[in-house]
Amino acid sequence: MSGTLSVVATPIGNLGDLSGRAADVLRAADLVLAEDTRHTGRLLAHVGSSSPQRSLHEHNERERVDEVVDRIRAGAHVALVTDAGTPLVSDPGLLLVRACIAADVPVVPVPGASAVLAALVASGLPTDRVAFDGFLPRRGGARSRRLAELADEPRTVVLFVAPHRAAADLADLAAACGEDRPAVLCRELTKLHEDVRRGTLGALRDGAADGVRGELTLVIAGAPPAEVAPVDDATVAAAVEALVTDGWSTRDAVDRVATEHGLRRRAVYAAVTDRRGTPRG
Repeated sequence: MSGTLSVVATPIGNLGDLSGRAADVLRAADLVLAEDTRHTGRLLAHVGSSSPQRSLHEHNERERVDEVVDRIRAGAHVALVTDAGTPLVSDPGLLLVRACIAADVPVVPVPGASAVLAALVASGLPTDRVAFDGFLPRRGGARSRRLAELADEPRTVVLFVAPHRAAADLADLAAACGEDRPAVLCRELTKLHEDVRRGTLGALRDGAADGVRGELTLVIAGAPPAEVAPVDDATVAAAVEALVTDGWSTRDAVDRVATEHGLRRRAVYAAVTDRRGTPRG
């Protein structure tokens, strides 16, 4: 009979955030897969777990997947953890989870503390539509493309920021998104020196110029909607007639112009009929 893979969220700072269910899973596990066994060892001692550990991180995950899956299929109950937060979220574990799914091995999520959600609810920025984008690429074209995408992203964006790259990341984000874009930098969430700095990307950039320490999560307001310049009836009608001259049907031309200018189709059609001097209805 197959065992299970439990994907266990661990505290992002405050040990009190570990759920009772997560503690039970860690105590009962036949094996705990940890990003850093020394770090996780302290957590296991905290909950009174004597479960054996084995490392699983970005450098060895691929080579250990088959062995772990075979062990679970043989009946072992394995818990996957990361140093803080939920595995797979900008952390190792995706290859293992995919392999378990392919092998029809049960994958059980054990949710808990999340820096993404904690930063989001503390930010005061809109939470109805959100994009999580992990860490920015470090350099080159990939970084430039990501910054350009974020500049136009209409949803609230949550990013992880490495402290030694905070100054550069904030400077590039301010340049791409605009210095006045509202943003919130959360530092050491749930820890003793938790700090939430609200302002703009420009202000946060300036504040980080001399360096920032600790675990950082950045929340950025979505791009404001593009302003549509007002257009008069004569311009609208002329645009439709130009398309008709090029071979478009009046119906299709009206639809195109209405979409381009954010107008109702009926209003565009009315402008065309007025220009042509044809009666409405």
